[in-house]
Amino acid sequence: MLKYEKGKIVTGQVTGIEKYGIFVSLDEFYSGLIHISEISDGFVKDINDYVDIGETIQAKVVETDEKAYHVRLSIKNMNYRTTKKRTGKLKETIRGFDPLEEKLPVWISQKLRELQQNEISEK
Repeated sequence: MLKYEKGKIVTGQVTGIEKYGIFVSLDEFYSGLIHISEISDGFVKDINDYVDIGETIQAKVVETDEKAYHVRLSIKNMNYRTTKKRTGKLKETIRGFDPLEEKLPVWISQKLRELQQNEISEK
């Protein structure tokens, strides 16, 4: 009996992203590849726009190689995310870098004092 059957939906974790596809770990033995042609019906310019490394996704089994413990997967035409993708973008504030500029002289003087104290204690 096949562990991963063609047409079944499986859950795995994205372990790598290359120009040609997405590597997915399904369990301690099986890994899968989502070829770039199996990501979308449209043109895929950057695979990183679709998934992040470490993200848990769902994919459809296209083919299984039981001997190699490898599965070909597809996320075409399906809601593959198990969690919402984070954009990682910071919101810009009106003050911008002002807080850092204000704190920098304080941090520098603290570090200089610390270095001076270490120098005195070493003598």
